[in-house]
Amino acid sequence: MIDTHTHLDGEEFRDDLPEVIQRAKDAGVGKMFVPAIDYKSSVASIELARQYAGVVYPMVGLHPEEVKENWREELAHIKSLLPSLEKMQTAELSTSPMGEDRRGLVAIGEIGLDYYWSREYEQEQLEAFEEQVRWSVETRLPLMIHCRKAQNEMVAILKRYKDQLPGGVFHCFTGNELEAKELLQFERFVLGIGGVLTFKKSHLPEVLPAVVPLDRIVLETDSPYMAPVPMRGKRNEPAFVVYVMQKLAESYQVSPDEVERRTNETVTRVFGDVRG
Repeated sequence: MIDTHTHLDGEEFRDDLPEVIQRAKDAGVGKMFVPAIDYKSSVASIELARQYAGVVYPMVGLHPEEVKENWREELAHIKSLLPSLEKMQTAELSTSPMGEDRRGLVAIGEIGLDYYWSREYEQEQLEAFEEQVRWSVETRLPLMIHCRKAQNEMVAILKRYKDQLPGGVFHCFTGNELEAKELLQFERFVLGIGGVLTFKKSHLPEVLPAVVPLDRIVLETDSPYMAPVPMRGKRNEPAFVVYVMQKLAESYQVSPDEVERRTNETVTRVFGDVRG
């Protein structure tokens, strides 16, 4: 299995990260993708990938909730971490501006729009999101997109670059059939499905098989947040992605092995051949 979204750089994993990664391996998770939320976590994601080469893979990006007064400066720092297009065209080790060898990034993320709590920085979020979308076009790196209460605005921006974007993931999809169909119009994008699928009141077990082909889904945990049933209330971690896989298998009436195979193939299609 591949956990395409786990915040292993978070404080929640500070005291036992090696054990967390070992438990993931023991559960059958072979690779873990680490999104960033700002410059600091972008650097941390790259460092984790260096420490756990072939297992952990980094992203860089500015999360919409981190778009504040100094967002332009923050974006400039993050952009300095992007390798050149020539580097990205090889799957070999690339060199960061920090002078450290590191594996190439798997995506630009976690970026997007979030108006759930406030629209105080609405315009700034729109500008920051669109700039990072342009990075994807330039580098051919896929996007890891976070969106809450802003799907209309997000779709409007993505449509401007629809034919140019290499693809990506709509992270933590929890929407209805109409929302799913709207996102699937972006043919090179897929939906990231995590622990919400397993929640008692979730409508995803019905929505997904109705309108979303299994090969348009990737697995994720969003750990340490939103632990799946039967681990609700605990700190989420990549090992728990097995519960998401099992629920998907039940929802689509296929075997867990089939879900693992199909979602892994989708990861390769979206992110490229991520080698261990």
